[in-house]
Amino acid sequence: MASNRLVCRECHLVNEADAETCASCASSSLTEDWAGYVVIAHPEESEIATEMQVDEPGAYALKVR
Repeated sequence: MASNRLVCRECHLVNEADAETCASCASSSLTEDWAGYVVIAHPEESEIATEMQVDEPGAYALKVR
């Protein structure tokens, strides 16, 4: 995953570098300042997804500044 991708400050979804709004929650609060990510394939079966309050499959940043 390229580090120039944008991450949503609201839901932590990793978006494309040219995104203007988050593909998941439609927030326009995106940042390049993030670290680490996890790919969640089955959020309904994932303890990490539960902890992160994620209910949609996708790549999510672990730390967003």
